[in-house]
Amino acid sequence: MSRVGKKPVSLPAGVTAELKENILKVKGAKGELSLDVHPKIQLKVEASEIIVSVAKPDNKQERALWGLFRALVNNMVVGVTTGFTKVLEVNGVGYKAAVVGTSLNMSLGYSHPVNMEIPKGLEVKIEKNVITITGADRQLVGQFAAVIREQRPPEPYKGKGIKYSDETIRRKAGKVVKAVGGGK
Repeated sequence: MSRVGKKPVSLPAGVTAELKENILKVKGAKGELSLDVHPKIQLKVEASEIIVSVAKPDNKQERALWGLFRALVNNMVVGVTTGFTKVLEVNGVGYKAAVVGTSLNMSLGYSHPVNMEIPKGLEVKIEKNVITITGADRQLVGQFAAVIREQRPPEPYKGKGIKYSDETIRRKAGKVVKAVGGGK
């Protein structure tokens, strides 16, 4: 039996969930999310909770799907109530980021600026080269943060680049030149 899957997902006040034709829709204060449910997963929506189950709990694949879909449903409920946030730091001389309309414009030391369209459902704020991404969909927030970081990952020698706020960069020592003898 799946330890994660057995726990019911409780619905806080102000959150509604409905299941129609294997599509679960959850509405809350932060928005509305939907999820296509796998045919082997059985969802039961009650007044204050959602119960996830499978037909054959002894089957390894169904056990894995059980825990996965319970986690996905829980992320949807948390997303529409409190939302998710990722914080990125832009480090480097001349490295800048700005939000212009619905796009994120960054100067990252390349010969051209990097322009990225902000997906619908996400909000991006920038203060002192700290990019804050917020939204109801956990996957969308994490994916957009990863795509931004991918534009200039942090390098280990000077620490320049884009990194997560809680990420630590292991720094390396640069070249060491022999002081006496000039490399003999």
